[in-house]
Order: sequence, then C-alpha cells, then structure tokens
Amino acid sequence: MPLPGRRPAPVDWLIVGLGNPGAEYAGTPHNIGFEVASRLAARWDLGKPRSKYRALITDGSARPGGLGTPAVRVAVLLPQTYMNESGTSVGPARGELKVEPDHILVLHDEIDLPFGDIRTRLGGGLAGHNGLKSIKAQLGTPDFHRVRIGVGRPPTTDPDKVAAFVLGKFRESKADVDALIDAAADAAEQVLLAPDASA
Repeated sequence: MPLPGRRPAPVDWLIVGLGNPGAEYAGTPHNIGFEVASRLAARWDLGKPRSKYRALITDGSARPGGLGTPAVRVAVLLPQTYMNESGTSVGPARGELKVEPDHILVLHDEIDLPFGDIRTRLGGGLAGHNGLKSIKAQLGTPDFHRVRIGVGRPPTTDPDKVAAFVLGKFRESKADVDALIDAAADAAEQVLLAPDASA
C-alpha cells in the first residue's frame, strides 16, 4: 500500500533475462534467460522493446495466471551489457522504476542443475554466476528472486571447457529447448503469483 502522498512505483515487478547480446550468442545455454524473458513478453503481448538502461525493455500489464487472475504491472529487461556487467543495467532500471529487490526476478542459466531442471528461490548463494554477482553488487543485496534454469554441465571443471559449453550451441533438440523455455516461463509466472512460495 503506497504511503499517503507518495506515487506508486511504475511497475510491480522487474523481470530480468540474462544473456549476451549479438547473434553469435543466440541459441546458447548462457542465453536461456533472454529466451525465457522474451517468451514471457510475447505471452503477455507487451509489444516491441525499446532501448533504455543499456538494455532492451518492454512493459505493460500482465496476467500471469491467465484470464481471471489479477493484472500485474511488469517490465521485462534484457541487459545489452554482456553477462558480466548485467548489474550496470539492472541497477539504473530498478532505481527509476522504484522496484524493491524482492520484486526483481532474474532468469538465468544454471550449470549445476541438469538440463530441464528448474528451481526458483529468493536470495541465497550465487554459485559463481557472474551475471548474478554483478546484479548483487549493484543492488547491494542478493535478496532478489531467481528462476534457475538447468542447462547441465560438461564432465570437467576446466573453466575454459565450461565456458565453451555454455557459450556453444545447445546439444539438445530444438523441441527440448523450446519445452525448457516454456517450463521456465511457467515457473516465472508462479513466482509473480505467489512470490513467497519460491523454494
């Protein structure tokens, strides 16, 4: 409930899809956050994104549970800063949109989960994910929601080979990747409907 005399925030939720800009990164595990965010924007018919906050952003009214559920004001942000600097986009967007950290939802790849496994959580560790580290540094807290999208990992801890894995094309079929994007979008909608249920 806004305080008397204070204007409500422009949006209820800031949804951030993580990835790298450029055609060479399309269709890679590291860009699954972009794909899921774009799927949500399409589901909600938010329209063409515009450039702002060193990102592509679109906003509007969404009904995460479909017709008959309350409308939620959302902004969907795709930082164009490259993954490791995502926070330099999220921080200014969050400031201008007046969104508290616990109403920011970050969609990102998770190599420590098998392909197809999806988990949601509020806060917690960053598992070495540079995009999350950058966002935490800008927000001053790790207490934002995440949808962790399992993309699997190669059978090695060699950082160069792990990087080649997440920046290479998916090994799974297009149909399986598309199903993963849909399932992750469903999980994101559930966070918006019941944010306290993240686990």
